[in-house]
Amino acid sequence: MRRSAVRALGMLTLATFVIAPAAVFGQGSKQDYERWQTLKKRISQPIFADKVDPNWSESSEDSFWYQVLSPDNTFRYIIVDATTKTRREAFDHDQLANLLASELGEDAASSKPQLNLRSLSFDAGFTKVRFELGKRKWEFVLPSGPLSEVDSRQRGREDLDDAETLAANRQVHRSRDGGDRTEIQFENRTDEPLHYKWVTSTGEYRDYGRVAPKQTASLSTFAGHSWVLESPSGSIVAAFVADVWQSLARIDADTPRPKPLRSSMKRSSRAARSTRSRSPDDAWQVAFENHNVVLTSTKSDARAVLTTEGESTDGFAGRVWWSPDSRSFVVMKTKKVDVRTIPIVQASPAGSIHSKLHTIDYAKPGDAMDHPRPVLFRVNENEIAETTVTLIDDSLFPNPYSLGDLQWHEDSASFSFLYNERGHQTLRVISVDRESGEPRVMIDEQSDTFVCYSHKTFLQRIDATNEAIWMSERSGWNHLYLVDQTSGEVKNAITRGDWVVRGVEQVDEANRQIWLTVSGIDKGQDPYHRHLIRVNFDGSNLVRLTQGDGDHEWQFSPQRRYLVDSYSRVDLPTVTELRDAVTGELVVELEKADASELLKTGWEFPERFVAKGRDGETDIHGIIIRPTNFDASKKYPVLEAIYAGPHSAFVPKQFGRHSSLYEMAELGFIVVKIDGMGTSHRSKAFHDVCWQNLGDSGFPDRIAWMKAAAIDRPEMDLSRVGIWGGSAGGQSAMRALIAHGDFYHAAVADCGCHDNRVDKRWWNEQWMGYPIGPHYAEQSNVTQAHRLQGDLMLIVGEMDQNVDPATTMQVVGSLVQADKDFELLVMPGVGHGAASHPYAHRRQADFFIRKLWGNEPRF
Repeated sequence: MRRSAVRALGMLTLATFVIAPAAVFGQGSKQDYERWQTLKKRISQPIFADKVDPNWSESSEDSFWYQVLSPDNTFRYIIVDATTKTRREAFDHDQLANLLASELGEDAASSKPQLNLRSLSFDAGFTKVRFELGKRKWEFVLPSGPLSEVDSRQRGREDLDDAETLAANRQVHRSRDGGDRTEIQFENRTDEPLHYKWVTSTGEYRDYGRVAPKQTASLSTFAGHSWVLESPSGSIVAAFVADVWQSLARIDADTPRPKPLRSSMKRSSRAARSTRSRSPDDAWQVAFENHNVVLTSTKSDARAVLTTEGESTDGFAGRVWWSPDSRSFVVMKTKKVDVRTIPIVQASPAGSIHSKLHTIDYAKPGDAMDHPRPVLFRVNENEIAETTVTLIDDSLFPNPYSLGDLQWHEDSASFSFLYNERGHQTLRVISVDRESGEPRVMIDEQSDTFVCYSHKTFLQRIDATNEAIWMSERSGWNHLYLVDQTSGEVKNAITRGDWVVRGVEQVDEANRQIWLTVSGIDKGQDPYHRHLIRVNFDGSNLVRLTQGDGDHEWQFSPQRRYLVDSYSRVDLPTVTELRDAVTGELVVELEKADASELLKTGWEFPERFVAKGRDGETDIHGIIIRPTNFDASKKYPVLEAIYAGPHSAFVPKQFGRHSSLYEMAELGFIVVKIDGMGTSHRSKAFHDVCWQNLGDSGFPDRIAWMKAAAIDRPEMDLSRVGIWGGSAGGQSAMRALIAHGDFYHAAVADCGCHDNRVDKRWWNEQWMGYPIGPHYAEQSNVTQAHRLQGDLMLIVGEMDQNVDPATTMQVVGSLVQADKDFELLVMPGVGHGAASHPYAHRRQADFFIRKLWGNEPRF
C-alpha cells in the first residue's frame, strides 16, 4: 500500500511537489539500508601519510626515522636531520624491493610493491639498515646496497662485537608499546647484585628480578620497552631500551649513569612512595590490626599498638603517608556508612531458564558518605609506645566529599591535602603544622556555582620557594596562578586572557617554566583547538610551540629538544611538522596526509558551521554531515546526535571518518553535532549554564544554530527534526521532546539518566549540587513526562551498571500514567550503551525512517 502510494506521489503536479517534497524523496529502501550497513567497509580506504611515529637516534637527538604509507600504497622510510632541516628517503625503495623479490623468489613478488619491513633498525650513522622479511633477517647498506642475509644462528655473548651489543642510554626513557617480541640479556660485570626493572609508559618502575655479580640474566621483552638496573642502595646504574637486533646489555664500571626521568615523573614516584607502610629510612613499619594502628621498629622489633578506639565502622586503614625525615606519618580514620545497593535482574542468564538477581553498590545523590579525618603520628624514637597521636581538628574541612592529594612538604615541618567540600562550591588546600597539629587554609577556592574539581584542578607544591601552582576559573577563564604557600596570596597569574588552560604538560621547577595545553588562544581559530605553549612562572615570555589552524597533538624527542607536532581538523587531514621545542620555530614539514582515496567513495568532509547562541553574541560551534549520495535538490530531515555532558565538549575537532555519524546520514538524513552552552572548554559563564540545570542541555543554542544553518542550506528540513543520544545524551534526547517539542519531532533515548536523583552520585552532585533541592525534580524526565510531544523511543539494557535501568522504567510508568504513546526496547543481557548492539542499532534507524520519512523500513 505504501509503495504504491509513493509511486503515485511521483505523478503529482509540481504544486503538490512543493507542498510535500518529503514524500517524493522518501528514504528507507533496502538499497538505503545496504549503504548504511556497508558504510564502514566502503570508507575504509587508507589515509596516506597521516601518522609519523619517530624513532630517535640514540647517538644524536638531532635525527630520527619513521615509516609512512605513501599515495602509491608503498611504505616509505624517511630519515630526518634536524641540524640540516631536511627529510629524505632512507634508500631507493624500488631498488630494495627488486633485490628482495629476487632473493625471495616468485612467491614474494606479490609483496614487493608495499615493502612493509618488520623489526627495522638503522645503525647510529644511518649507513645501514637491518630488517626482517619472509621470516629471514637482512642487512642493506645505504643508500643503494648491497643486500645481504644476516646469519640468524645464535652466537655466544663473547662473539658479539660492539655493534651487536645494546647501547646503554644516558637518559631513562618510558617504554614504547607496539614493538616486536625480542630478548634482553643483562650481563652484570659489577661486584654487587642489580635489580632489573621495567619502566612503564607512565614512568613507573616494576621489579622483574635480580642479576648476581658476574652473572647474566635473560628475559623476554618487546622492542621499545625500557629497562633500568638498580643497585642495592636504590640508585640507577644503567638504562637500556630493548631492540630486536642487539640483545646483550652489559653493565660495568664504564656504563654511563643515566639521567632520571624528568622532574614531573619524579614527583609521581614520590607520591607513589607515600603509600608505603615502611618509613623512608626503613626504620619503622606501620600495620593495621583490628582497625587500629600498630608501629614496629625494624631494628629492634619493638612493637606498640598506637590506637585502641578503632572499630569496623570508624577505624584506621588504607594509605600511610610518611614524612621525608621518617619522624612522623599520617593515616586516615574513617567513619563508614552503608553504601546503597540496587537490584538488577538478568532475565535470561546463560545456562538457565530462570532469572537471576544481581546486586551492586551504587551511591546516589544525597546518600550519606564515609567521613575521613587525617590523624598525625609523631614517632618517639626512644619509646615508640609514647608516640603522639593527634586527630586533626576538622572545622576547616567539616563536610568532605573527598580528602585527597595528601603530601608532606620537603622540610617535614608540615603536610597538606586537598579538601573537596560536598556540593563542590569549596575547594581548599589545608596545611597542618607537625609540631602543633593545627590546620590552616593554604589555598581557598570558592564558587557561587561549582568548582569543576573533576576536570579543572591542578596543584603542584614548590617547597624550595614556598610556592604552589594552582588552577582556577576565578577570572572567568581557566588559568594557572602562582600562590604563596604561607599566606595563600596569589603572587601572580601565570596565564591570563580570554582563553583556557586545558592541561599541564610539564613543570620545570629549576628553570621556573611550565608547558601547557591551551585552547582559544587564537582568536581566528575554533576555540576548542588545542595548542602547546611554554610560559615562565611569573607569566612572562609566553612562547607558542605549535602553529597551524587545527587541533594539535605532539610528541617530544627524548631530551625534549624537538617536537613532532601533528594537527588536523574535521575538514583537514593531518599535517605533521618537526618544530624546535625551545623556540617553537618550524624545522621541517614532515607529511601532509592524503585522503583522496576516501573522497572517491563519495564521503565528504564534515562542514564546520558557527552561529550565535541564545544570547545573540556567543559563538556556538558544530558540524554538518551529509549522506554520500547527497542530492542538493532534495530536502532531508535533520538528525542531531546529542551529548551535553558538562565534563567536556563533544563536537569532533580532528580529522577522521566519524562513521557513526555518517551511518545515520547514509539513510537519508542531514546529521548535526553541536556544543551548546553548559559544556566545557570555554569561559566559566559558558560552563555555568549547566549548574543545577542539566535539563537545559544547551537546547536554546542548538535550536538557534540549526535555524541559522538552514537559512543558506535548503536541504535542511526543519519541519522534520530528530535527536538521539545515550546516557546523559539519552536524558537530553527525551528532554528535547519535553521542553522543545515544538522544534524536535522524534527522539531515541538510550540508557538515559532520566532523573538526576536516581543516577550515580559523583556525576549529578558535581553539576546539580548538594543538598538535593527542588530543581532535581523540576528537571526530571520522570516528573515532566506528561509534557512530552512528538515520537519517543526508549532503549535500555537490563544489565546496565552505569545508569540504573530503573530510571528508564520509572519514565515508562510516568508516560503510561500520562497516557502518552512511546516505544520501548529492553535489551536482555546487555549493559550500558544498549543502542550500539546491532539489533538495537537497526531498530533506532527504523524508528527515524518511520517517524521522519513516513516510510516502512527496507521497502
